[in-house]
Amino acid sequence: MKLTEEHEQFRSSVRRLVDEEINPFIDEWEAAGIFPAHELFAKLGSIGALGLEYDAQFGGGDADHGFTFVLAEELGRCDAAGVPMAIAVQTSMATPALARYGSEELKRTWLEPTLRGEMVCSIAVSEPDAGSDVAGISTHATLDGDDYVINGRKMWITNGTQADWICLLARTDPLSKPGDYHGMSLIVVPTSSPGFSVGRKIEKMGNRCSDTAELVFDNVRVPVSNVIGEPGRGFQQQMAQFQDERLVGAYLAVSGARRALHRTKEYLQQRSAFGKPLLANQALQYRLAELYADVDTIDGLLRFAAQRYSEGIDVTREASVAKLKVGRLVREVADACVQFHGGMGYAEEMWVARYFRDARLVSIGGGADEVMLRIISMMEGMGKK
Repeated sequence: MKLTEEHEQFRSSVRRLVDEEINPFIDEWEAAGIFPAHELFAKLGSIGALGLEYDAQFGGGDADHGFTFVLAEELGRCDAAGVPMAIAVQTSMATPALARYGSEELKRTWLEPTLRGEMVCSIAVSEPDAGSDVAGISTHATLDGDDYVINGRKMWITNGTQADWICLLARTDPLSKPGDYHGMSLIVVPTSSPGFSVGRKIEKMGNRCSDTAELVFDNVRVPVSNVIGEPGRGFQQQMAQFQDERLVGAYLAVSGARRALHRTKEYLQQRSAFGKPLLANQALQYRLAELYADVDTIDGLLRFAAQRYSEGIDVTREASVAKLKVGRLVREVADACVQFHGGMGYAEEMWVARYFRDARLVSIGGGADEVMLRIISMMEGMGKK
């Protein structure tokens, strides 16, 4: 993917925002277990970072995919992975289907203020008994006149305690049951709706500054007009959203891994043992070199995928391969960084411990490694679709 001067100017704006508005507050937000999403998203909206590729008619930037790539690269420099993940939910996980398939009324009401950062949104797919197996969801929306009445629970919802609206995947066909791929719809659900509640905020091993919640839908009533696109096409729409999520997640992870290696290299240059810098040890040099090479390899795949995506080519395979490989790589990088920092790498006061905890999610969120392997195996004709 070729980046222009305009892309680099945008990079400078995002980098400045990360350095001034995010990183100085990470420790505070990590300790609190939440960051001020409305406040931060308004700042991102002011530089046009929340709707880069969306239609300018609805507050987007009409930009090419290179801007999304640059945004993710710079957000990957954050001192904690929770904030970039929460931003990515707003830009690339909860809004793509609305931007592509939503009615003009839905876009005016929900997408426009979201792209300005005036609203926070969440994507609600996973459930207590249905994670990577999307076909296993049981949350249902029953037609009652001009409304749907929604009942069910959603789990692991990023931005869940702060969201103004939810992009909800639910079963709208009364004949559709867990295990079926048909009969689902994506629905815009305002969190102000009677019957909606946050069941609990989930305390996590990593990504602590990002609030994650279990959501409860108890006879929540929304207009039928809140369905995104054609009713019954929610599963297909969500599969498309997953590709955006996995690509952007991989962009973030590769950038974060490269920064972690840079920071570890600097530490090894400054730290001495047995009368010489630790980086003078050839074993450490070679291990870092190997990890840099792996980062470069996946970065190359992602740039290739980004170019194909910008050309309108299906990148399911590239996104799945990158998601699988980067999830495994960041675990290696995180482990090496902890090891090379010695005892300090095990101390909570150092960035390394946080990176180690945060990195573990990459192989789970947005589809576990096993789901990526299933997709790849099916694309190779080795499994049943």
